[in-house]
Amino acid sequence: MNSKPLKVAVIMILALITSCDEPETVVTDIVHTDGSVTRRIEMKNTENKFDVHKIQVPFDSTWIVRDSLEFDKKGDTTWVKRAEKQYRNIDEINMSYRSDSGCNKVVSRRSEFLKRFRWFNTEYRFAEIIEKEFAHGYPVSDFLNKEELAYFSLPKDVTNKFEKGPDSLKYKALNDTISSKTDKWMIKSAMAEWIGDFCTLAGDKATGDMAFNALKAREDELAKISMENNNHFDSLWSNGIILKKFIGESNAIKYKTEADSAINLVSKKLFVDFHNYSVRIIMPGKLIGTNGLMDSTNVLLWPVKSDYFLTQPYEMWAESKEPNKWVWIVSGIFLLFVLAGIIFKSIKRG
Repeated sequence: MNSKPLKVAVIMILALITSCDEPETVVTDIVHTDGSVTRRIEMKNTENKFDVHKIQVPFDSTWIVRDSLEFDKKGDTTWVKRAEKQYRNIDEINMSYRSDSGCNKVVSRRSEFLKRFRWFNTEYRFAEIIEKEFAHGYPVSDFLNKEELAYFSLPKDVTNKFEKGPDSLKYKALNDTISSKTDKWMIKSAMAEWIGDFCTLAGDKATGDMAFNALKAREDELAKISMENNNHFDSLWSNGIILKKFIGESNAIKYKTEADSAINLVSKKLFVDFHNYSVRIIMPGKLIGTNGLMDSTNVLLWPVKSDYFLTQPYEMWAESKEPNKWVWIVSGIFLLFVLAGIIFKSIKRG
């Protein structure tokens, strides 16, 4: 196995993702009533360094690009790259995802648009979806309570403000608790994924106490062994110690190839090479439902990072509605005719 110990690897990857050379990127989807989408990218950096191959969403020469240099009140400079492209429909966006050659091509993404006529109103639903990496993992909500889950879902700049504010001790303690619980979530999910991948690779060889149901019943035992040896997981796995503890020496020797291949598959999914960004969605009409956050400009915002789609699809959705004015007018005229008919009949009877 060539991966680092779980906790160490996570720290290293987060450090790379949040390095000062990584531009702060926001992708905005402006949804139109006909299903077309105007997509805008805004990348900010302290230096004029923008690698087009590191843009987090599909990008090509058809985009309209504009660069600028901005100054804040302190006189500090920020280099900004803005790009815009008009997609005629969701199919075009999804086609670009399927042919993506950028830095996030390893993840499976798609968009959805739904338009529904509701007589007095037309309703719209738009969603950006990233498919999950693990087939056998557990939802993070199984490990975090509502308060912890809400904090876990916040953008990093928001949690940083909380942890530097007047209630900093409270939020730092909350962050530590979440970190501890998510470590357990990742390890248990990783071991569940290993069992699934191992049994797939072993095929018909995995029988008896090595069959999927038998190993699944002992999943907590494997997770406990992994957590107890987390700081030395790599060397202990390479030496066969962890595997022998779990399935015995003879099985560890017999299934070594499949076991090592499975742990490598899990490592690739756990430490997926993904560049974080944020998504904003602007819907037509009046917003009626969403799972997003409202940012300082009253625009829907979602942070996008690999933790969010490790064990579940990450769906960023919003719903809105617009009144059908012609329906209101027709209904009003119809109602007037009905009332006029009633009045006319009453007069005639009188």
